[in-house]
Amino acid sequence: MFENEDGRFPLYPGDATWIEYAYSVTEGKWGHWFQRAVRLPTEHLLVRLDFPAGLDPVVWGTETSMTAESVPLRTAPERRDSTGRRIYEWTTDDPALHARFRLEWRFRNPHQR
Repeated sequence: MFENEDGRFPLYPGDATWIEYAYSVTEGKWGHWFQRAVRLPTEHLLVRLDFPAGLDPVVWGTETSMTAESVPLRTAPERRDSTGRRIYEWTTDDPALHARFRLEWRFRNPHQR
């Protein structure tokens, strides 16, 4: 059941929808990884990480399933720079149920803003 200030929106069996959300994490709460588990049938998954370019971040990722050890992502996150920001995007289509994707990063210049 989805809802907002305008009403409730049920998702019935056989229906499909697009779920998009974003959030920001303050500097004091930054970790060095983000993880997403696929718990519902999913056609497309996109993760975007947006960092200050001055930190000189580097990003990589792994995939884990219920039956296999962690392996590198099949495709590397793509990097682009935009007005003082370094943005990494990673996407996959039709991920397996219960797959777990983890993106990790390191700041090569952690004292720069």
